[in-house]
This record gives sequence, structure tokens and C-alpha cells, in this order.
Amino acid sequence: MAEVINDIKRSENLVYAKTKVLTDNVMHYCPGCSHGVVHKVLAEVIDEMGIQEVTLGVAPVGCAVLIYNYIDIDWQEAAHGRAPALATAMKRLRPDRYVFTYQGDGDLAAIGTAETIHACNRGENIVIIFINNGIYGMTGGQMAPTTLEGMKTATCPYGREPSHDGNPLKITELLAQLPGTAYVTRQSVHTAAAVRKTKKAIRKAFEKQKENKGTSVVEIVSTCNSGWKLTPVEANKWMEENMFPFYPLGDMKDE
Repeated sequence: MAEVINDIKRSENLVYAKTKVLTDNVMHYCPGCSHGVVHKVLAEVIDEMGIQEVTLGVAPVGCAVLIYNYIDIDWQEAAHGRAPALATAMKRLRPDRYVFTYQGDGDLAAIGTAETIHACNRGENIVIIFINNGIYGMTGGQMAPTTLEGMKTATCPYGREPSHDGNPLKITELLAQLPGTAYVTRQSVHTAAAVRKTKKAIRKAFEKQKENKGTSVVEIVSTCNSGWKLTPVEANKWMEENMFPFYPLGDMKDE
């Protein structure tokens, strides 16, 4: 009985603290942006796995270009869309390191489509973290490959029309079909429960890399309330009602 009481007292003294892998720099993201939450759980995973000193990140071009100011690991900056190619070189040169890319939908699914597909097809032993908000956030809210049908952007102000603008690209489903991918999942961070699932998915992706299983892809369906012209609360609701039906959450591949 005394041991139980002591365990309870110890648990009461536990205090949640920000991981030291996350720096004290003030993030530049818009209020309500999903990037900050993803940065937090990514940093927590790196901390909890004890791999801060052996992790290499590849920063994207886009809203998250300054991610190296927020997560205290070694980083490389890639040209727009080239992150998987750079990550391939880094992992082959330093196979003892954990290597991941952090990319948006314009980076990964537009200019970087070739690099993404071929790295996954080869089964490069890297982790790809893919933030999908269906729009180009940094450059003014233009249509992206993942923009939904009927969704309004700066370059399709009346809504995306497939006959003119093409269809939204479900690139994660495509990557799941490739033989080189070991783990492919789609998550979100709009609720506390969703954040926990995303954190679990990111950890599993790094564990797959540790086991040399091949490429892991973690897509995170996100909001861009500035680009969507909505409040953060409205953006979350719009995402649930419109993004999730087309981009359903859950694992697609787990080998």
C-alpha cells in the first residue's frame, strides 16, 4: 500500500515541460497554422527516442523554410522539391543517421513529384513528413496539386474546375503502391486525439528507418486559415467537412 501511495505522489509531481529539442525562438507562422503543432510533436519524438545528436533534417522551400530555427538538430536546406534527392544522398553517406524531409504539398507534390516518387520507388531508407493544406501558403494562396475540386484560391477564384485545372492529386495513395515504401499514413493535428495519433505515426516512421525497412511517408492534412480566408476555428471545421472526405485519415501501408 505504501508503494502505491508513493507512486501516486511521484506522478502528482510530474510536470509537463517543453522538449529541449524545440528552441525558444518565436515561430513566424500565422495564428492557427498546423506547422507549429507538427514541429512540437516531431521534436518530442526525437527527444523521447534519444536521437537528437544523430538526426538530420532537410528543410523545404515554403512556409516551413525556417524550421531549422525551431528544432535543434542538424539541417540541410534543399532547393524547392529536391528534398528527397538530398535526403537520399545524406542517408547513403551517413547510414548511421536518422534522415527525414519536411515538405509541403507544393514542394512534394508539384515541383518535387519526380524526386518524391523515385526516392519512394527505390525504397530509400528515409522519412518523409508531408504537410498537405491544399494550397500554396507562402506565395499568396495559389492553387496546389492537392487543391480540392471547387476550392477557391488566388489562381482559381471561382473554384477548381477539373476540366480546366486538372484533378486533385492523391499522391500519398500513389506512394503507398510503390514497392519501396514501408509505412504510409495520413494523419492530422486538429484535435488532441489527432495530435497523439500523429506523434505515434512519426515515431513509427523513425522506427521503420532504424530497422532499414525503406521509405516512410507521414502525410498530415493541415489548415491554412490565412490562405483559406477563414478564422482558425472555421478552418478546422472546413478541413473536417471538406478535406477529410477526400483525404481520409489512417494508415495506408504498414509492412
